[in-house]
Amino acid sequence: MSRRLRSTVRLAWALSLAACTSSRPELDLVLAGGTVVDGTGAPGQRADVGVRDGRITAIGDLASASARERLDVTGLVVAPGFIDPHTHARERLLTIPTADNLVRQGITTVVDGNDGSSPLPLAPYLDSLAAARPALNVGLFVGHGSIRRAVLGTDNREASAAELARMDSLTGAAMRDGALGLSSGLFYVPGSYAPTSELVALARTARAHGGIYTSHMRNEDDSVRASVDETLRIARESGIAVHISHHKVGGRRNYGRTEQTLAMMEQARAEGLDVTFDQYPYTASHTSISSIVPAWARANDSLAARLRDATLRSRIRREMQAFVEMRFANDPEKLQLSRCGFDSTLAGQTLAAVFRARGVTGTPDAITDLILELVDRGGCGAIFHSFDEGDIERLLRSPLGMIGSDGALSAFGQDSPHPRGYGTYPRVLGRYVRERGVITLEEAIRRMTSAPADRLGFAGRGRVVTGAVADLVVFDPGLVTDRATFEDPHQYPVGIPHVFVAGVAVVRDGAVTGARPGTILRGPGAGRGDR
Repeated sequence: MSRRLRSTVRLAWALSLAACTSSRPELDLVLAGGTVVDGTGAPGQRADVGVRDGRITAIGDLASASARERLDVTGLVVAPGFIDPHTHARERLLTIPTADNLVRQGITTVVDGNDGSSPLPLAPYLDSLAAARPALNVGLFVGHGSIRRAVLGTDNREASAAELARMDSLTGAAMRDGALGLSSGLFYVPGSYAPTSELVALARTARAHGGIYTSHMRNEDDSVRASVDETLRIARESGIAVHISHHKVGGRRNYGRTEQTLAMMEQARAEGLDVTFDQYPYTASHTSISSIVPAWARANDSLAARLRDATLRSRIRREMQAFVEMRFANDPEKLQLSRCGFDSTLAGQTLAAVFRARGVTGTPDAITDLILELVDRGGCGAIFHSFDEGDIERLLRSPLGMIGSDGALSAFGQDSPHPRGYGTYPRVLGRYVRERGVITLEEAIRRMTSAPADRLGFAGRGRVVTGAVADLVVFDPGLVTDRATFEDPHQYPVGIPHVFVAGVAVVRDGAVTGARPGTILRGPGAGRGDR
């Protein structure tokens, strides 16, 4: 080809490209006619929302704007996509990247690595997740329990200076890999063995990299005030911002103590500490059945040996029975199995149902025997019914709170998970906003969007404003509600027809599209220095 001909072809190509560019619609998407609740807590306003290249570029009357797609959302609310600050989704995100039960709630961003448990090191997991291309955005904390286990195993003792230095090094490396901060699970082994000073030291390192500290506190029943005190001490001595995970108080004799814990947080903020919390709208939690066994008895993975010692076995049983009496009033109906890897037929059954099938009376001794049997056979996940509706509503009224599901990414129809994994966000909007009027719609959406975005450092998310990433949810405020129950958890909510991540529909007309436009949200320390 001659030089002149090549020049002619290049000119024709450039003119063609310019023509194509000039003929492109102004917007990729317009959500027309909806009520925009922008995530700040401000009253909703009727406005169209325009999206281009994954970002919100126009808000107002866009009737004359050209758009590749115009979606009529008259009568519906347009809000920022919900940001879930506390999930347990990371393992299944690699195999179920469409995250169906999460996106159908309107969730567009999840945070994992909670309760002190995370991959370690973080970088390989984050790389694998990026390759899996999830439907939603994902951020990750580094878990204190995982760090401690890597250095001390399950030893029930304080770390030496050298061991603490190794833990500190692992914390710094995780922050440079992109962790949002440090999480702890002080109710769980091995985090329960750590003194407060250890948490303060590692929190200082997380803070130095711009991170925050989030905690499943050491105790959420009789000693809940002492646990809040410990959390505030960590904030005070390290200078880090702290966030209490899934705040709640268990056991009938402790109902109402959220009045005291909220007062403690409010006083701490008045003193200059940065403290917040999240909650889920259910009167039951979910964890391992083995958590009923006292932590000291599980040290060094030697529970079986301790149970063979008559004196230690007696002590273990006494402490288990005290916990079951306090949390569940010795009612085996209040302990429900969600998954037992050794026997799938147990999923969904309460301990009372197991006793009925065996023809056994559910006495305190029988409950203890059954729990130890289940632990010995490999353990089970369990739902603990032990919280108060009044505490839920009191926490919902606090401006320090946010909504977080503590939910899992579920394979539809598999096991019997806590319904929060299917219904947390629509439950708040349906039950506590529309039906009970505990908080306003605008305030509920703030708790689900801008509040967690600000807490976690997710700039450009959590608000419907021009320039923000177009993570959006469209829902019917008169219809939205959860349908998942403890008896039948695998039920999707209703009233959430459309969900967008970076302007791409991941839920359209109530169905998951299969699109996977999510991104990895790395923390402020990502890339600082060598890993």
